Order: sequence, then structure tokens, then C-alpha cells
Amino acid sequence: MGENLLEEIHPNIISAIPKIESVNLERNVIKSIHPQAFTGGRKLMLLNLYGNQISKLPSKGFKDLLSLRFLLLGQNQITTIKADMFTGMRNLSDLDLPLNSLTTLPPNGFKPLIALKVLDLALNKIQKISRKAFVGLQELLFLNLDNNSLKNIPAGAFKPLIGLEMLVLDNNRLTTLTSSTFEGLHNLQEFYLRNNEIEMLPADVFRHTPKLVQVALSGNKMHTIDGNLLANLQGLKEVYLHDNPWMCDCNINSLVHWIAQAKVNHSPLERLRCVSPEEHRDKPLHTLTSQSLLCAA
Repeated sequence: MGENLLEEIHPNIISAIPKIESVNLERNVIKSIHPQAFTGGRKLMLLNLYGNQISKLPSKGFKDLLSLRFLLLGQNQITTIKADMFTGMRNLSDLDLPLNSLTTLPPNGFKPLIALKVLDLALNKIQKISRKAFVGLQELLFLNLDNNSLKNIPAGAFKPLIGLEMLVLDNNRLTTLTSSTFEGLHNLQEFYLRNNEIEMLPADVFRHTPKLVQVALSGNKMHTIDGNLLANLQGLKEVYLHDNPWMCDCNINSLVHWIAQAKVNHSPLERLRCVSPEEHRDKPLHTLTSQSLLCAA
């Protein structure tokens, strides 16, 4: 029943068809969902509410959907997340919430979703993440926070995500990260931090993420980075560092050495260029030598 003019979802809309497995209500003009709308939907596996005008999810409104695997809520106007919205959804594996109006991820908001594998929160307005926002998500594999308004992430916020393999933080306003940011992410394999405002990364920033295979740090404000930080990631296969304002003095020596030695796919060498000092302006990093990289006395 997608692409109609439905404005609300009344009680018991599927109670007469208990074996139904999929409901598609995308691209209507739905504004409200009755708390008993999906009563009896114990066989339902997919519920698509993408592209409506929903601003609030009813408390315990999905509690009968014990078999639901996929809940699609993208492109609505949802402003808040509360744990009681997801009560009973112990088998949900994919929660899509992009293109909404979320500003905060509160404590325990996703706690009932113990089987969740994919959580897409891209293209919201998230500014704040509670330290306990992701409690309960031990099975999560993919977390997408692309295109939000994050300026910082509290230490330990990702700690419950012990199974996470991919983390996307592109297009936010993050200025710095610490090793405690990644505490608990022992299984993380891919990390995307493109187009933020990162100026520096501490040498131990990836201390908790030994399995990293791909790291994307392009489009930030980094002047230097410790090459040993990358060299210590034994399984690293791809790393992207272009479009940063590299300061080519003695502090970048280890990065230049790593670029020369590393057997990984990385940014096109011609796109890794110095911004300063003046004598090296616009030079590609891979053409520099340690003798030419000097620091003022």
C-alpha cells in the first residue's frame, strides 16, 4: 500500500491476517501510529514506513512483532528515541532511521534490540550521544552516523559494541578522538572519518582496534600524523589521507617513511601534498626525504 494518501494507522490493521510477513506503507503521508496498530503481527518480518511524516513512535507500539527482522523508518520526522518504542523486538536485525530529525541519542534507547546487526542513523541532526546510548547492542555489525552534527563522542560510548565491524562517522564536526573513543571495538575492521575537523590523532588512538583493515581520514584538518600509528596496524590494507593540510617539517618524517614502505592501498600519491612550510608547498609527500624535513630550532 505504498505511495497512497494514508494519514494514520488505525488499531488492529493486521490482526485479521495473522500469517502476514511483510507490510509496505512507504511514501504515504502517515503522521500517527496507534499503539495497537500491529497487534497480532507475530509472523511479520518486514515493516516499511519509509518516506512518511511520522514524528513520534508509540510506546510499545511494536511489542507484538516478535519475528520482525527489518524496520524501515527513513525519511520521516522522528525527533526522539526511547527504549519503550522497541519493546519486544528481540529479533530485529536491521533498523533504518536515516533522514529524520534526531538530535540526541539518549541512554538505553536501543536496549531491547539485542539481535540488531545494522543501525543506520545517517542524515539526522545528532549533536549528542549519551555514554550509554548503545547499551544492549552486542550483536551490532554496522553503525552509520554519517552526516550528523557530532562535535565529540564521550569516552566509552562504543564500549557495548563488541561485535562492531564497520563504523561510519563521515561528514560530522569532530575535532579530536582518543583511544578511549574506541574502547570495546576489538572487532572493528572498517573505520570512516572523512570530512570532519580532526586536527590531530594521538599515537595510541587505535590501541583498542587491532583488526582494522580499512581507515579513511581524508578531508580533515590534520597537519601531521605519526606513521607508527599506521605501521602498528598489522592487518591494514587500505588507508586514505588525502585532502588534509599537511605541514611538511620533521614531525611528518614517520608518515613519509611509512608511505615509502607500506604495502597497502592508499590515497593516490599525487593527492598527498604539503601545504606548508613555503619551501615544500604543493609538493607530494612521497617525493620528500628525511634530510629535507626540518623543524625550526
